[in-house]
Amino acid sequence: MSGDATRSERRQLDPFVVAIGDATPRDQRDLMERPFFSLAKAKRTAPILYESGGQRVEVHAMPEHGMATIWDADVLIWAASQIVEAANHGLRTSRFLRFTPYQMLLAIDRATGAREYRLLKGALARLQSTVVRTTIRHGEHWRRHQFSWINEWEELTTRDGRVEGMEFVLPEWFYRGVVDRSLVLTIDPAYFRLTGGIERWLYRVARKHAGHQPHGWTFDVAHLHQKSGSLARSSDFALDLRRIVQRQPLPGYRLDMARDGRRELLRIWPVSPSTVPVDGPVETLVTSGANGIGISGAALSGLWAHEPQLSLWPETLNLARNLESNREPNSIAVARTRGRPGAGAAEGRER
Repeated sequence: MSGDATRSERRQLDPFVVAIGDATPRDQRDLMERPFFSLAKAKRTAPILYESGGQRVEVHAMPEHGMATIWDADVLIWAASQIVEAANHGLRTSRFLRFTPYQMLLAIDRATGAREYRLLKGALARLQSTVVRTTIRHGEHWRRHQFSWINEWEELTTRDGRVEGMEFVLPEWFYRGVVDRSLVLTIDPAYFRLTGGIERWLYRVARKHAGHQPHGWTFDVAHLHQKSGSLARSSDFALDLRRIVQRQPLPGYRLDMARDGRRELLRIWPVSPSTVPVDGPVETLVTSGANGIGISGAALSGLWAHEPQLSLWPETLNLARNLESNREPNSIAVARTRGRPGAGAAEGRER
């Protein structure tokens, strides 16, 4: 968990005591746009290596815990939502959050039994042990930032072992991306009821790119596969997408598959009902990855661990300004991935 208290960051930071309760759920745009998390419920130790438009993301996992998953990322969504909500009420915030786990579990639509507390601690362990290296939002004279999703965390327990309180410290990179309102988007609370890894990731992509644009967004399926960081074979990934299109599970969005010659395309456009607040519509039909997808020479490891992994999956609430348009280039350069057969199905299935 946390390190030596004498070296703890918490000694230098004022705590942000989470006391607001419900907050409109908000996600950080960089996390919605790029592959920062494992989409599988099985433990993943193979790294994610991704490059697009001169920006690079590397995600490395510790064998003991495995890579932080897209379900674990709900802890970060909850933290971002609380920070933005507090700022909206004129309250000071901090990277150092203090809260009750009961409060978090309720906010993210979990049960509050012993199993859920155990799952939460497993998620915090993966978030702390996963190492991220990125050139996104680096300083003027700096080229790469390295951090973990949680710098340190600790729990307060009673003599009988009951958890009464928790606190953790967020990395500066993530915190800066939350307090900058242009880098956060509201998401539908129904997102947390999506149980498949790929459909959760696909909702975040839809929200980030399609937003509330009436004509939606079109993706090349091969581009999406590379953008996801998935270890699944491209054919398995495409099959998972077709199954998701048949079920139409994404809140506020409709999906459709189409072909353009030999290329398979996924179209995403907003539909009602959605509970996401709209701050301003954006227009135009746009495509992503449709014209030439560059592949970097780096190759991802095809290793796949089969051990089961405890994982988290929630719901929350928060408010502020919305930016709907995508400012990233449509072309992408990313490392090829190799995965075992059927890996995509494992990522898309419910627990």
